[in-house]
Amino acid sequence: MADGAYIDRDGMHLPDYATTLTTLQAKVKAIFGDDLYLEPDSQEGQLVAIFALAQQDTYSLAASVYNAFSPHTAQGAGLSRMVVINGIRRQPASYSTVVVVCVGTAGTIINGGIVEDTAGQKWDLPATVTIPTSGEISVTATAQDIGDVRAAAGEVNKIATPCRGWQSVNNPLAATPGAAVETDATLRTRQAVSTALPSRTVFEGTLGAVANLEGVSRWRGYENDTSTADANGLPPHSICMVVEGGDNSAIAEAIALKKTPGCYTMGNVKVMTRDAKGLPNVIRFYRPTAVRVRLRVTLSPLSGYLSTTGTAIKANLAAYISALAIGDNVLASRLLTPINAADASGARTFDVLGIEYCTGDAPDDEAEWQAGNIAIAFNAAATCVVDDISLPGVE
Repeated sequence: MADGAYIDRDGMHLPDYATTLTTLQAKVKAIFGDDLYLEPDSQEGQLVAIFALAQQDTYSLAASVYNAFSPHTAQGAGLSRMVVINGIRRQPASYSTVVVVCVGTAGTIINGGIVEDTAGQKWDLPATVTIPTSGEISVTATAQDIGDVRAAAGEVNKIATPCRGWQSVNNPLAATPGAAVETDATLRTRQAVSTALPSRTVFEGTLGAVANLEGVSRWRGYENDTSTADANGLPPHSICMVVEGGDNSAIAEAIALKKTPGCYTMGNVKVMTRDAKGLPNVIRFYRPTAVRVRLRVTLSPLSGYLSTTGTAIKANLAAYISALAIGDNVLASRLLTPINAADASGARTFDVLGIEYCTGDAPDDEAEWQAGNIAIAFNAAATCVVDDISLPGVE
């Protein structure tokens, strides 16, 4: 084995600092003699330690450069540069979006429209919105404040910039919350999906095209290649995309571009697209239905249990549930992992006696609490915030 860092077929190998210091001390003694005193309380020993630290820092820098050449190991700016090869970029902090239905007189043009929700938060419509002959149009409104701005279905219902002919506004679905700058882990996942664009199957290419649209935070696709409807109700020879975030028109265009001719698209959002020759094609997809998950975790506190432990349990559970993929069930056995992660390594400050859940907005005393797994529909996604979790008996 080499004394310093080296690369072989298994990758790059680095010695730890103690090994580097020992190796350097041996080389210095080989020059000046074995009787040279190099303990930490000597000037010579401290000088050799400085050289060893500089050499170790160089090894670490070389490893970082080596790792930056693969999206699996690159970090930070290195990963951002690496994924450009796949035609994608790290997503910056994003704004929340919500699909609103504007109702009014046909032909009405709304310039620079702004709508408001019940909490007073303002949302910008596209620069120009023209109400069609049907008297209503669905458009994507963007929150004026960056980050996690939420609005439940029906809460965006006020016209903040009235204009003649514009009668009402409402949001049939909850808003898609914005996010902070995309993390390395999420970017690596998206990079892996992006390689499906020139994919082995058309369906994988469609998923890749949708996943890399600006503002898309979660996505899932289903395909029914049989001659009968499947368990999710998908018609024969059809595909179904469930997409959180992103613009309706951009999503529909991506699906229309990648899907095969004659393949039916399933969903409750309909967007009219046109091909290169101007022929119309209605594209359908789903916006995920948010399923509010509330938990009641019964603990038996042991020696060392602190209030901060309970806070960590709540934060871990909320983060875990909100990160689940669209259509993923909430499995009770998996909830123990984020709960136990709140304990320090090797510590045992609590015991989990039971986990109960309910869904919906009913008050605690009227909710139907039950144990077991939480079933999530194929076109729905579980959501949870810290305030939806309680620890009875210890808070």
